Amino acid sequence: MDAEVVPLPPDEGIVAGPEWSDDGPGETHHHSRAVPHHTGDHTPAETQDAPDQAQQDARELAARFEEEKPGRVLAGGVGFLFTGVTVAVGLLTLWQVFFPLAQGSKYYLIFFLAGVLPMVFLAYPWGVRLRRTNADADEVDDRRGPTPVDWLLALAALVVCLYPVLPVAVGAGGGGYDAFLDRQGLLDPLDVAFGTGLLLLLLEACRRTTGWILPAVCVLFLGYGYYGGLLPQSWPVAHAGLDFGQMVDAFYNSDSGFYGTPLDVAASYIVLFTIYGAVLDLSGAGRFFVELSAAAFRRSRTAAGRTAVASGFLLGTVSGSGAATTVSIGAVTWPILRRAGYPAERAGGMLAAAGVGAILSPPTLGAAAFIIAEYLGVSYLQVLGWATVPTILYYLGILFSVEIDARRSGVRPVVIDSGSAWRLLARFGYHFLSLLVIIGVLALGASAMRAVVIATVIAAALSFLDRRHRLTPARLVAALRDGVRGVLAVSAVCAAAGIITATTTKTGLGPQAASLLISGAQAVSSEPAVVLALTAVLAAVALSLLGLAVPVTASFVIGWVIIGPALLNLGVEAPAAAMFVFYFAVLSEVSPPTALAAVAAAAVTGGRLVPTMWQTLRYALPAYLIPLAFVITPTGLGLLGIGGVGRIATAGLVSALGVAVLAVAAGGWLPGVGPAGVPERILGAIAGLVLLWLEPLPMAIGAALAALTVAGVYVRRGAAGHPGRPAVEESVDLGEEREWDGSTRG
Repeated sequence: MDAEVVPLPPDEGIVAGPEWSDDGPGETHHHSRAVPHHTGDHTPAETQDAPDQAQQDARELAARFEEEKPGRVLAGGVGFLFTGVTVAVGLLTLWQVFFPLAQGSKYYLIFFLAGVLPMVFLAYPWGVRLRRTNADADEVDDRRGPTPVDWLLALAALVVCLYPVLPVAVGAGGGGYDAFLDRQGLLDPLDVAFGTGLLLLLLEACRRTTGWILPAVCVLFLGYGYYGGLLPQSWPVAHAGLDFGQMVDAFYNSDSGFYGTPLDVAASYIVLFTIYGAVLDLSGAGRFFVELSAAAFRRSRTAAGRTAVASGFLLGTVSGSGAATTVSIGAVTWPILRRAGYPAERAGGMLAAAGVGAILSPPTLGAAAFIIAEYLGVSYLQVLGWATVPTILYYLGILFSVEIDARRSGVRPVVIDSGSAWRLLARFGYHFLSLLVIIGVLALGASAMRAVVIATVIAAALSFLDRRHRLTPARLVAALRDGVRGVLAVSAVCAAAGIITATTTKTGLGPQAASLLISGAQAVSSEPAVVLALTAVLAAVALSLLGLAVPVTASFVIGWVIIGPALLNLGVEAPAAAMFVFYFAVLSEVSPPTALAAVAAAAVTGGRLVPTMWQTLRYALPAYLIPLAFVITPTGLGLLGIGGVGRIATAGLVSALGVAVLAVAAGGWLPGVGPAGVPERILGAIAGLVLLWLEPLPMAIGAALAALTVAGVYVRRGAAGHPGRPAVEESVDLGEEREWDGSTRG
């Protein structure tokens, strides 16, 4: 069948960030990253309006499946105020990079939190329905401006945040920042009152942005700190008990509470990277990455699947958000996947797995990666180095599954007429430059903060090479606004995480919980290797369950203070333990039954939710197994780039073989040969798991089992004849397909 060859629709200057609109520069939205959306033939006015609506729809779709809830659309005077405050916070963070405040980082964090916490109450609605309302009424309510209660809470947040630097003495309280610090351990009742107010406001901010579960976890830790002295003292987790004043002092006037490492990371690193991501998106990088992915694989048999995976990886380098990346790549690549013959559920699983790779992919890993650097006292470049090989193995596993699915399902080849990849690189390859600058500047010994600021300046300057995406002063203001808005929810979560870390530190819960975890493993076996393996498995299960309930950042903080000590006590190297906790905290986005990225993918493809989740789990399988490999054996440290060249090469190659065999076992097909039966799949699964035990004997056994798996598939092929389904080559009209509403299947 002849098909009309239609190129990718032209980029009409549509950018991912919200533009200044007819409502004036005060209009803001929840997410700065959206999906480029193009329409067919329209008048100029229609063309302008349609992309604006498409961008807003994409932003709202992504927001529905983010860890944080969608925020309000702020317009008019409120929007101007919001823009002014967020831009001021953004400028303060940039100033702090090069001219740190003389009073220290905690002094800066006080002003940062005073800027972002009040904005949470303006940007995020109350969200509690006192009576039943329909969805339309809820949406209208969320689009209204802040209520009087919201303004009152915002004002209260400003007061309690700035109280530590209040220069006026109020009785025995106040008196300035130095006086406040001098009262550490001996807080005045007024200090306790303001600290309690900040505690309650942070819990409410977390509830508005992430839901009820994280505040409930914080309250649980509060209860443990206050009532733990009533527990039988023979219990390992019992402690002497803390009075309320001691707890508020630990939260409000110490370096492990509200102003601890998590908030420091949000205010020093994450906000700068969100600003950088907004600038890069506004400069047209997102569109370029998708077009480059399509051009690179436009005539291969598995062009559709490869394009989706490559788009996820490239967009992930600047996203750091699994659900948002899933929506972004899905809106563009799902029509290609559908035309190629992928079922909606399988395509959704592929999109979700590729999207979650955004949090695992250098150079902009998820927020928890910056916390790792701070906790371990290493450079962010080292964390990027640790993540490199696991990221390669993760995407390698997805690509193996793509190749297998294309053959097993008889996927039709498609021709994506998107032009030459080399021509695209020659014209728009400068978008990669700022990413390379981050790595280069870090390698020269500069801090991650300076590296990302330099990269942001370069990205803004390079935007003038494309007249459609020039970062004018108005759009730079939009980038600052959107970057700071993107960190509002994270800042609330990070400050609230101080409740957990301070309570754990004051009560000694971390070592006690670690002891319980190890004791559970020792009850099964006394062999050290078995104890370590069982502890790692138990820790993986606990972290996965924890990640279902709380955001990734909070999940990592809780996991590190409770589970991290258990791994360290068993001799696991600190980098391996930290990255282990990081990966399983991230994997909550693809773990049933929540699997936010999978839910987002199902919304894009129209597929059934539960099958989409299981397909996502299959594609993301390497991410669950690789962390176990670098924890349970010394050779596994090679997967983190630690050790000599021999160790790194051995660990990487053997793990790649294990990932490939596991993909064959999960997909039921050996590319180039044919289908794998149940015996071969079971044998392949065992081979893949054994190979990931990176010791000489298990590696030899795993390689032998892998060879038997391949031999079994060859024998089956000879007995059944060469399988295959005829493939019909099609060309994809992305302009037409992007209008498809998911009501029918091709």
